[in-house]
Amino acid sequence: MRLLKTFLCTAICFNALNAANIDPNLIEAAKKEGVVNSVGMPDSWANWKDTWNDLSRLYSLKHSDTDMSSAQEIAKFKAEKKNATADIGDVGQSFGPIAMKEGVSEPFKTSYWDEVPQWAKDKDGHWMLAYTGTISFIINNQTVKNPPKTWSDLKNGTYKVTVGDVSVAAQAVSGVLAANYALGGDEKDLKPALNFFGDLAKQGRLAMVDPSIANLEKGEIDVAVIWDFNALNYRDKVGKDRYSVIIPQDGSIMSGYTTIINKYAKNPNAAKLAREYIFSNEGQINLAKGYARPIRSAYIDFPQDVKDKLIPESEYKNAKPIKNPQEWEKTAKKLPRLWQENVIINMK
Repeated sequence: MRLLKTFLCTAICFNALNAANIDPNLIEAAKKEGVVNSVGMPDSWANWKDTWNDLSRLYSLKHSDTDMSSAQEIAKFKAEKKNATADIGDVGQSFGPIAMKEGVSEPFKTSYWDEVPQWAKDKDGHWMLAYTGTISFIINNQTVKNPPKTWSDLKNGTYKVTVGDVSVAAQAVSGVLAANYALGGDEKDLKPALNFFGDLAKQGRLAMVDPSIANLEKGEIDVAVIWDFNALNYRDKVGKDRYSVIIPQDGSIMSGYTTIINKYAKNPNAAKLAREYIFSNEGQINLAKGYARPIRSAYIDFPQDVKDKLIPESEYKNAKPIKNPQEWEKTAKKLPRLWQENVIINMK
């Protein structure tokens, strides 16, 4: 039975990858390279583990990953150039255009190109979102007696709030924009969010710990502002009795993550095949198993157990895509300085 199941999965996945006029030489070329090295795509993030296992099982691709932030990935591609040690990375939406402008990304349109919304891809395929996330709150049930449902609730609490490092992490940067939307700001004017977090800092309620699963396990986080797919994953691993996850009801942002293929990749075909598989039905289901919301959801019939992992759709009514990505790209570059001047300076 196990051999039959493996054969059927192999056939289904192979057919999915060849059903839309893919270059017939891509799979063979990737197999010859035999390796795909990634950055920022660890097993624990959005269930990359299953995708790497599938690529190994189906196409004999060996894999290694070095976890790092979006900014660090781009810096690595740029610094190493022809001495590249990485073939592909996964970065926040705002960093896709940055990688393109830095000249380190290789364009590649998968065979599922037409099923990806226009707002979620570069016209030439330098970047295309494989999955989206929405900024959420993960709440320590043991230390927070009145769980916040909105950003306004956060300000009225007594617990500490963790955002992360806005100088390097796309998740933290997106958390600031989500708060800004809810508080009446936009992509250009971050004063509402900066004032909000500045006030938390003055109260001594802005925690500087990393919103990681390790710190959640230690109980060092009261409320963290992180992507829903990370929050749900962490909650289930640490314990539903210890943590709960909600989407802030007064507003949040829905953004996403995109693979970037290194222009200088030593294994470019393996990187392209990896992107192709990520957008296939099986690759998208893998992401959903990791609590991410696949970009091709409308075209896929997800198993019920996968649907059950996600937050009800009704909680997302005030979660919106970034309205003006170009404006946000400019502002995001200024955020580390603005954060230092308006928030960190107030830390107690």
